[in-house]
Amino acid sequence: MELGVTTFAETYPDPLTGKTISHGERLRQVIAEAEMAEKVGLQVFAVGEHHRPDFAASTPATLLAAIAARTTIIRLSPAVTILSSDDPGRVYQQFATLDLISEGRAELMVGRGSFVESFPLFGYSMADYDELFAEKLDLLLAIRDNERVTWTGKFRAPLVDQPIYPRAQQEPLPVWVAVGGTHQSIVRAGQRGLPVALAIIGGSPDRFAVFSKLHRRTLEDSGFDPRSVPLAVHMHGYIGEDTSQAADEYYPSYEVPMTKLGSERGWAAMTRQQYDMMRSPGGSLVIGDPRTVADKILHTREVLGVSRFMLHISVGTLPHDKVLRTIELLGTQVAALVAAG
Repeated sequence: MELGVTTFAETYPDPLTGKTISHGERLRQVIAEAEMAEKVGLQVFAVGEHHRPDFAASTPATLLAAIAARTTIIRLSPAVTILSSDDPGRVYQQFATLDLISEGRAELMVGRGSFVESFPLFGYSMADYDELFAEKLDLLLAIRDNERVTWTGKFRAPLVDQPIYPRAQQEPLPVWVAVGGTHQSIVRAGQRGLPVALAIIGGSPDRFAVFSKLHRRTLEDSGFDPRSVPLAVHMHGYIGEDTSQAADEYYPSYEVPMTKLGSERGWAAMTRQQYDMMRSPGGSLVIGDPRTVADKILHTREVLGVSRFMLHISVGTLPHDKVLRTIELLGTQVAALVAAG
């Protein structure tokens, strides 16, 4: 099973000091986190795209290219690229370039985006939210699979025998679809033979079994072998030497963004009681000592049949040394426990 780390390069106020880290310093921290992930043997490092003041990474390909220059083995992915508000040709070029720089370590993970700031920024309408993604995904795959592309769609000018360069080193460049919990997105990915990453940020991971089963069934019905198409999960979490201590350390930084985002979306404020329920054995938070974390990862693998687990540590602003220590524990102690089953 592959283990990795995702980050949005968050810049929320520190819950203890009230200070907000600069975007530049946070981006440099992310590079150091990726270096640590490779050092301890993790397989994947992923950076998400956002266009808000509380996240520093608006162009994952740029940050991942900087990481590529400081690493040699770890695979590099966005988490995610918001394809709906971008141009598929440009997205392919960016990640083909990353693939060449990193000598074949790039992946693409695309999604519709749970945040919508990129739509007005780049001149798109939310009324076209799903239709934009469907059309652009098909164009991206056409570009990935063909050096010259002829294509016509609704949302951009047609392409007529258009060459697109550079070409990725990997043939084909891996393309994943990130899914937050819609049947339509699972079916779309399965019909195209694409791997899926499930974002489990609430509720019980067990309830996502219906999506993993639907993905496998759609792959089969579409003529693909499910054994050759991976499934991943992305979950929030933190690792410490002791489970109670880890829970206490993580809560302040987790409460700040979850309460802020809740106020934007009409959710109730995060409470310690809700948090403790979420970190229980059946909850969505992966928090505790290495044994506790490994057990939850193994349970998720058993229930969902996933072959990749991505831990999202920095939901809010944690001290950088604690993020690095969590990555170290994931790559050393947790990885060994997961490998042992």
